[in-house]
Amino acid sequence: MPKIAIVLGSTRPGRNGEAVAQWVLDLAKQRSDAEFELVDIADYKLPHLDEAMPPSMGQYSQPHTHAWADKIASFDGFVFVTPEYNHSTSGALKNAIDFLFKEWNDKAAGFVSYGAVGGARAVEHLRLVMGELKVADVRNQVTLSLATDFKNYSEFTPADFHEPEVHAMLDQVISWSNALATVRASAA
Repeated sequence: MPKIAIVLGSTRPGRNGEAVAQWVLDLAKQRSDAEFELVDIADYKLPHLDEAMPPSMGQYSQPHTHAWADKIASFDGFVFVTPEYNHSTSGALKNAIDFLFKEWNDKAAGFVSYGAVGGARAVEHLRLVMGELKVADVRNQVTLSLATDFKNYSEFTPADFHEPEVHAMLDQVISWSNALATVRASAA
């Protein structure tokens, strides 16, 4: 059974992403076709990238990088929960992604985004990054509007039609995570 991380991609105080990530986890836990875990990047207290060697070399020197690498390596796929800041993802999420390389390889990723236009532009940027990391990003995504899915732009109140969207995205992430298992095994 694949193990899927729901990665909370904001560290901002008062962030909307915490409620969104918990909602995704609650929906995911209704399923029996994968194991799910919420991974909050704020828990890893990653500074701005402070490794001397490029991540693709796999020569990590910092304890926080080793802890982050061990956590990410333990998963078969990911669901990134991302805000949209200035037409892109959060700097904190991009930094967390950039710390590692091989730990992301040959896995699948889906996206749940939120923002003024549902966070769609943040996901478009993340898709470009995923390609470079050899991550298969799935087509289905969930876009949440600050205007309609958050009361007063802060209290998360998702429309009912988003639940099947989450499950459709998870179907694809799980399917691709399973399909890529042989690729991961041959690379080991």
